[in-house]
Amino acid sequence: MRELEKRTGVNRETIRVYLRHGLIPEPQRKHRNVADYDETHVEAVLTVRRLHRQSRLPLAQIGAMLNGGEAIGRVEAGAFSQLEKLFEARTGVDGPPVKISSISQRYPLAATDARVLNGLGIVEILETDDGEALSITDAQLVRIWGEMRAGGFVESRKFGPDILGHYLEAADYTGQWMAVQFLERMEGQVDVATAASMVEHALPLMLDFFGLLRTKAFFHYLEEYRGKVPAYPTRQLKGADKG
Repeated sequence: MRELEKRTGVNRETIRVYLRHGLIPEPQRKHRNVADYDETHVEAVLTVRRLHRQSRLPLAQIGAMLNGGEAIGRVEAGAFSQLEKLFEARTGVDGPPVKISSISQRYPLAATDARVLNGLGIVEILETDDGEALSITDAQLVRIWGEMRAGGFVESRKFGPDILGHYLEAADYTGQWMAVQFLERMEGQVDVATAASMVEHALPLMLDFFGLLRTKAFFHYLEEYRGKVPAYPTRQLKGADKG
C-alpha cells in the first residue's frame, strides 16, 4: 500500500474508498494482513482519480456506469475511454458491460438503433450469454440517439440513425489526422509516460474545442441559408482529395 500511495499520489484512505466502491481490483492477499498490488492497480487508481477530479464524476456514478448504468447528467466524451480502461482493469477482460435490453427500458428503439449503427460501423454489437450487448462507450452512443429521438429527430422527418455515416467518416479522418500530427511532433521529444499524460489532458479539451467549432459553423450555415450573411468560407483540408 505504501508503494501504491507513492506511485499514484493518492493516500491509502482514498484508495480504500475506491476499493469499497468496487472501482479498482481487489489485491492479492497471501496472508491476512498482507495485500499485493501491481501495475493494474496503479493504472486503476489513477484512472478513478482522473474521472473523479477532471470529469467531476461522483464515485457512486463511476461505479454505476461500470456496471452498465446510465450516466446522470452530461458526461464529457473523454470520460468514456477512461471508463472502458477502468472496466478492463477491474475485470481483467475487455468485456461488454451493457445489455441492449437494459437500454431499451428507457429507449424503446435502442435495439433497432444499435443494429443500424452497427451496420454503419459506429458501434459493435457483442453476443453474450445474456443477449446482445455493447461497450460502455457504444451504449452511450445509442442512448444519445435515443435522446435525439425524444427531441423530434425521427424517421418521419427523415432523421434516422442511418444519416450518421457521414459523422463516422468525419470523425475517422479527424482522429487519424490528430494522431499523425501528435506522433510526428512527439517522436523523440518526450517519453511514453509524458506523451500519455499529454493525451489524457488534451483529449477532453480538444473534444470541447471541436464541439464549439462545429456549433459555430452550424449556426453560421443556418443564417447563410436564410440569406442573412455572406457565404461561409470553405477550405480544402490539406491532404484531402480534391474534386
